[in-house]
Amino acid sequence: MAAKPKKNRIAYQEFGTNSNPDALTRAVPDLPPQQQNIRIQATRSGRKGKTVTVITGLQHNSENLAKLLKNLKAQCGSGGTVKDNTLEIQGEHKKKLLDILTKLGYKAKISGG
Repeated sequence: MAAKPKKNRIAYQEFGTNSNPDALTRAVPDLPPQQQNIRIQATRSGRKGKTVTVITGLQHNSENLAKLLKNLKAQCGSGGTVKDNTLEIQGEHKKKLLDILTKLGYKAKISGG
């Protein structure tokens, strides 16, 4: 006697099927620059004494964040990375980044000392 093929017999499922996992992921809002309030801060905490300029408050998807980071790194002449919707630029570039971001249309402020 041949074994019967197993059927997916779900009696109850609260949130639909798992056939489309992209439907359950949270969308990241991609706001225009005029609607974003950005903070620019230089910090050394947790970086072995190296100064890093951190830009927080950005609400872009990962592709637009990468494009913006590439532009900012080129204009500052330094390296950087994206971590949890924040941009980190190596070195202290608060004033320069403030000028660049306001020219791009962002509402940016320098925070911290």
